Amino acid sequence: MLPTTNAALLALGSAVILITPGPTNTLLAAAGLSQGIGRAARLTGAELAGYLVSISLWGHVLAHLASPLAWLPMLVRLASSLYIAYLAVRMWHAAVSFASSPQGSIGMRTLFVATLLNPKAILFAGTIFPAAAFASWPAYLEAMSIFSALLVPIGLAWIAFGAELGRGRLKWVSPAQVQRCASVVLGTFSLSLAWTVIR
Repeated sequence: MLPTTNAALLALGSAVILITPGPTNTLLAAAGLSQGIGRAARLTGAELAGYLVSISLWGHVLAHLASPLAWLPMLVRLASSLYIAYLAVRMWHAAVSFASSPQGSIGMRTLFVATLLNPKAILFAGTIFPAAAFASWPAYLEAMSIFSALLVPIGLAWIAFGAELGRGRLKWVSPAQVQRCASVVLGTFSLSLAWTVIR
């Protein structure tokens, strides 16, 4: 069983990273835009499967290397912090419209592979998930349950967002404004992550 503090930090960190735009969320929004909520909703299953595989692999690799390389977890956190800062700056300067995202045939395999290769998985495994999650099955199952309970509604929200854009109901929403808000959230998270490394 995870301590309450670890579970709360896992939930908060996972929610922040899952909400921010990225390759998987862009594909989910584009699928909602082109297919509608009903047809695209199943894609959250592919997203969940991709993250479960990737986080599990990275988590176990990092857990086994943490003992002989005691500095590795701190290095991963610092690298994650810098990567998030880079994403925040890049997102601030880019005004990407979801309407211009690849919308052809976004299927289960496309979304699974995109999520499997998503750099966010390393961030989840090395920073957001507590080390205990990869040390025992009960802690692992609890952590993955918390993560899954957050991923599904957030993924559906991205699909719904894309569907609403497709219907023209969100004319007041500018993709540039969405990305700038996400950039501020990412920047704040990057600073808090860096603080945990240097304090």
